[in-house]
Amino acid sequence: QVQMVESGGGSVQAGGSLKLSCTVSGDSYRMYSMAWFRQAQGKEREVVAIIYTGAGSTYYADFAKGRYTISQDDAKKTAYLEMNSLKPEDTAMYYCAAARSTRTKLWTTGIADYWGQGTQVSVSS
Repeated sequence: QVQMVESGGGSVQAGGSLKLSCTVSGDSYRMYSMAWFRQAQGKEREVVAIIYTGAGSTYYADFAKGRYTISQDDAKKTAYLEMNSLKPEDTAMYYCAAARSTRTKLWTTGIADYWGQGTQVSVSS
């Protein structure tokens, strides 16, 4: 059974940084893509960034460009989201998601084959 476990969330002041991790276990295959989503209280879930694990291609939501970096460590089956210059509006639950193959259009549909349990990020002003 595939499990995805996030870590690295916490509380920081505006301007601070956090690095989230998402480790995949229970599957010997590399996921086709891995992404981070977030959901603030009372708002819809939105995509933050995605990495296509084979090519290493990355894409970001507009609010994340220049501040966030998604990366991967194949050996550790882990995806990371480094967040800098955090703002209070970045406060949300951050979720890791993965697609096993091209059939799952993770970036465009927000539908994933696997989800993590989420890690809370809180940014104070």
